[in-house]
Amino acid sequence: MDRKRGNPNHDRGPAFVRRSRSLTAADMPAPGSAAVQIDNFVFGPQAITVPTGTTVTWTNRDDIPHTVVSTDGVFKSKVQDTDEKFSFKFDKRGTYAYYCSIHPKMTGKVVVQ
Repeated sequence: MDRKRGNPNHDRGPAFVRRSRSLTAADMPAPGSAAVQIDNFVFGPQAITVPTGTTVTWTNRDDIPHTVVSTDGVFKSKVQDTDEKFSFKFDKRGTYAYYCSIHPKMTGKVVVQ
């Protein structure tokens, strides 16, 4: 099959490129930082791996309050309302499990390498 005639999108690139929105500087975390969104009772991404010295920022995009609390007591946010943020800098290697104290089934994990 002739690629040009058989593929109507041959000169437009893959479909995922055409449909994705453009990223702006505001969408990208700064160097040495990482972002976790809280939305629809989920931490996203649920697990994140970062280098030592990275600051992770959680942003509540849900319309109800949430918290970010480590299971081992290393960090604990106040109650975060919609669009509020909580940040923590991870200076030691390890795996840090966390949850929402208001909704304990909401869990996440930061792996620091």
